[in-house]
Amino acid sequence: AVADHLAADVSSVVGNSFAFAALKEAGDVVTWGDAGFGGDSSAVADRLAAGVSSVVGKSFAFAALKEAGEVVTWGEAGRGGDSSAVADHLAADVSSVVGNSFAFAALKEAGDVVTWGDAGFGGDSSA
Repeated sequence: AVADHLAADVSSVVGNSFAFAALKEAGDVVTWGDAGFGGDSSAVADRLAAGVSSVVGKSFAFAALKEAGEVVTWGEAGRGGDSSAVADHLAADVSSVVGNSFAFAALKEAGDVVTWGDAGFGGDSSA
């Protein structure tokens, strides 16, 4: 049960409009709430099992920044939960992640920015 994982060693909790994510002191993440909006992170559970340094929650999805600069996303696919289109750019060297209600932006160590999510709300910065 989720409660067992939240009984100790939680360092931070973030939420979105439908779910929560708890970052544990060991660097793993526990999620709960509406499955379609990030409450179920089983599709990326192996990548959230260790090494996570921070989690950002926005209206419909979550993004986790790992210690090695990798970003892991889950939640509503069209609202930032699916970053597969830019996965190569999020595999390393990300220094921070921010988001709005429908999209995310990652700042890379070299100073460039990578975006994903709903194109109408900033998820596509290619133009």
